[in-house]
Amino acid sequence: MDITEVTKASGLPASTLRFYEEKGLIRSTGRIGLRRIFSGDVLERLALIALARGAGFSLDQIGEMFTPEGPDIDRTSLLAKADELDRKIKELTAMRDGLRHAAVCNAPSHFECPKFLRLLRVAGKHRFRQPNKLKDKI
Repeated sequence: MDITEVTKASGLPASTLRFYEEKGLIRSTGRIGLRRIFSGDVLERLALIALARGAGFSLDQIGEMFTPEGPDIDRTSLLAKADELDRKIKELTAMRDGLRHAAVCNAPSHFECPKFLRLLRVAGKHRFRQPNKLKDKI
C-alpha cells in the first residue's frame, strides 16, 4: 500500500504516518518515487496505536509494545491502565452528576447549593495543592 492508500484506509494524515514512522511505530517497506510503501499489516498496527492512544498510553509506551517479531503487550501495564481508567470514570461520573444537579438546582446561587460546593471542593482537591498545615499555624 502506498501512503495515500494508508491515509484513506486509516483516516490519518500523511504527516501523522511520517511522524509514527520517525518514532518507530510503523515502518515503510520502500518507496515508489517519493511515496512511501507500507505492508498490509500497517493498518493493524495503526489500529493498535489508536486503541492504545484512546486508552491514554503515550507514544513512547506504545513504542515499547512493538518488537521486531510483532506486538508484545505487557499485561501488567494493561491492568494498571484499566485501573487508572476506572478512577477517571468515577471522577468524571461524579463531575457529570454534579453538573446535572447544578443545572436544575433551586438554590438562588450555585454557591448556596451544598451539592455544588461539594463538587467544587472535590475538583479543587484534585487540582490544587493543599496549603501546608505548618504555614496555617504561623
